[in-house]
Amino acid sequence: MELLQYTIPALLVLIVAYLLMHRFFKSEDERRTLELKKVNLQILTPTRLRAYERLTLLLERINPNNMLVNKIESTLDCLDFHAIILNDIRREFEHNASQQIYVSESLWEDIEEARENLVQLVNAAASQCKPGEPATKLANIVVEVYNTPEETALDAALGALKNEVKQLF
Repeated sequence: MELLQYTIPALLVLIVAYLLMHRFFKSEDERRTLELKKVNLQILTPTRLRAYERLTLLLERINPNNMLVNKIESTLDCLDFHAIILNDIRREFEHNASQQIYVSESLWEDIEEARENLVQLVNAAASQCKPGEPATKLANIVVEVYNTPEETALDAALGALKNEVKQLF
């Protein structure tokens, strides 16, 4: 009986001390984790913003209304121009592919889909051209098909990109 008088209070003190220490160490760990996230966010945020900017430029550069005007030359025929367009799209995409680690997977899929739809559009337009026809014919077909009233995959990807940036900031 006498042993219980000393043991029970000692056990209670031990349990309370353990719980208090556990809570203290847990809150300290959470505080350190929060501090680390805060520091990482300060470093990562500018990098992510640059990634969004670069992906916006990618989408704007491969937009047929912008891309074709800058690339067309009077000496080119449809076949050569077709190869140049596809090469430019591929090069722009490859140059910016590393930016995918800074954006959501769904946004990156939208950007890939936009590129693929544009490649299909250019290929379909090129199939309507005859060998030796001027590059302007291919450019006209692509721009005409691209500028339909419905939203294009490029427009959808750019909209998704803007929405993701708005959600972050």
